[in-house]
Amino acid sequence: MSDIAKSLRIKPNSHTRLKDIDPDAHFHLKKEEGAEQLKANIDRLSVLQYQLYAEAKRSVLVVLQGIDAAGKDGTIRHVMSGLNPQGIYVKPFKVPEGDETRHDYLWRIHRAVPEYGQIGIFNRSHYEEVLVVRVHNMVPKQVWSQRYGQINAFEQMLSENGVTIVKFLLYISKEEQLQRFHERVENKAKNWKFSEADLKERVYWDEYIDAYDDMLAKCSTENAPWYVIPSNRKWFRNFAVSQILVDTMERMNLAFPEPAEDLSKIQFE
Repeated sequence: MSDIAKSLRIKPNSHTRLKDIDPDAHFHLKKEEGAEQLKANIDRLSVLQYQLYAEAKRSVLVVLQGIDAAGKDGTIRHVMSGLNPQGIYVKPFKVPEGDETRHDYLWRIHRAVPEYGQIGIFNRSHYEEVLVVRVHNMVPKQVWSQRYGQINAFEQMLSENGVTIVKFLLYISKEEQLQRFHERVENKAKNWKFSEADLKERVYWDEYIDAYDDMLAKCSTENAPWYVIPSNRKWFRNFAVSQILVDTMERMNLAFPEPAEDLSKIQFE
């Protein structure tokens, strides 16, 4: 595991607090160096994805969480730019609707788990059930507090059945979030991304930070670790996520399957 991955990984049963993490951190890496390493990592991910697709016995699930404007879309766009669309998909999770409201909260999540050979990316996820649901008191504490254990059991089951899980919390400062909101208002190409509801959610900043702290402490496991990515600097965010993904997939020891036939006997006329 790279040094950057070790530094950003939340150890199981730890008591990491976001207030103790600098969202501007870049570990003395220069922007130009980060861009070069990002390019190298994208190339490496392309090879690893091809091996995963060919092997077709395991899958990778990437979970992206972060407060509004943390950069989930941008991370997907930059880090996954070199991957084959046939072997990757993105699933955004918004407010449950239709059939989703008539099942347990993990039903729609399980349906979206990537099939073997695929990389699946969750833009928000089942963790909304211990974040927004908690902050806005949508269910009693007795209900949402049980979900940490349920989520851990669910992720362990996936891990034991061939799904490699890696989870990223994109962490920005409250000041950076406000600046990004201003950019969305001032840049016509980004107007569509702005919503007054985002400003209303800022009122709950401290409550969300408390919820994230508990999420990290209770749901970062050996099988499904959380990584907190300092994300004020977008270039560092992209590099860090790409490096951790490379580390994760290289530990899977992916390999091309043996051919179905003895190719030495193949003759071309």
